[in-house]
Amino acid sequence: MNQLYYGDNLDVLRESINAESVDLIYLDPPFNSQRNYNVLFKTAEGHQSDAQITAFEDTWHWGEQAEREFTELLRQPNTDVSEMIRSFQRFLGAKNDMMAYLVMMANRLLELHRVLKPTGSLYLHCDPTASHYLRIVLDTVFGVENFQNEICWMRTLSKANVSRRLPNNHDVILAYQKSEAATWNSDAVFQAYDLDDLDEKTTQKYTSRDSEGRLYQLTSLISPNPDRPNLIYEFMGVTKVWRWTKERMQAAYEAGFVIQTKPGAIPRYKRYLDKQRGKPLGDVWIDIPPLNSQAQERLGYPTQKPLALLDRIIKASSSEGDVVLDPFCGCGTALHAAHRLNRQWIGIDITHLAITLIEKRLKDAFPGITFEVHGTPEDFASAQDLASRDPYQFQWWACSLVNAQPYKGKRKGADGGTDGLIFFQDDEAKNLPKKIIVSVKGGGNVGRTMIADLKNTVDREKAQIGFLVTLTPPTRPMQLEATTAGYYDSPHSGAFPKIQILTIEGLLSGNESPKYPDLARGGLNFKQARKEKRTTDQGTLFDNSPPEDDA
Repeated sequence: MNQLYYGDNLDVLRESINAESVDLIYLDPPFNSQRNYNVLFKTAEGHQSDAQITAFEDTWHWGEQAEREFTELLRQPNTDVSEMIRSFQRFLGAKNDMMAYLVMMANRLLELHRVLKPTGSLYLHCDPTASHYLRIVLDTVFGVENFQNEICWMRTLSKANVSRRLPNNHDVILAYQKSEAATWNSDAVFQAYDLDDLDEKTTQKYTSRDSEGRLYQLTSLISPNPDRPNLIYEFMGVTKVWRWTKERMQAAYEAGFVIQTKPGAIPRYKRYLDKQRGKPLGDVWIDIPPLNSQAQERLGYPTQKPLALLDRIIKASSSEGDVVLDPFCGCGTALHAAHRLNRQWIGIDITHLAITLIEKRLKDAFPGITFEVHGTPEDFASAQDLASRDPYQFQWWACSLVNAQPYKGKRKGADGGTDGLIFFQDDEAKNLPKKIIVSVKGGGNVGRTMIADLKNTVDREKAQIGFLVTLTPPTRPMQLEATTAGYYDSPHSGAFPKIQILTIEGLLSGNESPKYPDLARGGLNFKQARKEKRTTDQGTLFDNSPPEDDA
């Protein structure tokens, strides 16, 4: 069932996701905060500023697509949504960025409501820029009665610049259910007590310690309902209407949980603090820190959320084996969390860069994982189609075939002949990273000058190797020009052609592959996700795999 889709999530939802087939939806769409975000890859020192591309533009503009989707909203059968979007148009004005954002979100939320099971829930992660508008959209699509929570997650500490207003340091997570039958795991929304930092109320309750130092309190065993004749009996010389049957009371006494402080006293229950569910969560979450630059799970994606945040949401509103959908899956945190918690998952993203990052992340974290990828080219014809429709997405996808990181973005001007970069390490004594230039050609005309240009780029950038990834088979003069570049001699791995021509068809079929030192590790380009153990909701391994020594 695990599925990863490249494409516009509106199209994927309509064409590929069945009605009432999803148990939980988490979405973290771009916030319309007028900021662009770059992906910072794990690269060699000194090259990081070059190794940035725009992952997505966190802004929405009114254009042909917004106009088309606005018309769709007016004509779709949910008249409440039609009236809502008309009201927004009157209030916000037509054809501005906020209207574009709300139109596109409304259309997608209608489809998400369609694919959600009656037992399902949706969590929309946003910020205060548009959360108030999005809540109105959600109220209209899901019904006001199905609103559950507006969760505030403190994503950063307060800043010092408070001269004009208080700093914004939280995100908003809007939680809705499809119906009253929605899954809700109450045990998952309790926080374990920190025995070294108990609140005053808990400290006042749990005042006793046993011989092992465990905190406990004595609580009543008398039934609050006196009209229970079947529970009236004598125990330890005391006759009362008890909470439990006599058999259960005797078993608890033999286990050491029922004690009598003195002869004739009413027996009481020994309630241990470390056996309680913990403190119930509220709707303000300050206990899950954001990912700092040194966090082990951080992969370099600009808006990456902590796994702990997704763990909490998934455990609270789904069960093992359920299907979790993230239609803006970015770097795949929701999919990662779902898989390790033994859920099935569906992810959708509109950039090949995101799909590449997610594929690598999941394969690193869960060796042997299997899932289907839809929408990315699988054969030569589909590669040609992508190149003709979107040259930049084609370049990013072609870079992924050789495990290269894309270089810069489509609005950063001339790339100087570089479309991708690979860093490798083969001189461990000096600890000096080496560089491979990747040039992608998706057009129909190729010739010897392309190889000459790549040779010049390799020399200019002080790289060791250059790859030309081409959709069109190379000509004989191109091959001859490549051989004149000679070889890069690795101190440990032998000689490698300095200029290598790789065809899309050959890479897809497996008949061609890049050749460079450190290939087994895939170079130094993408940060590797740590290997994970899949668990049950109770935190135990469900695949019976033994713990690793380095845990």
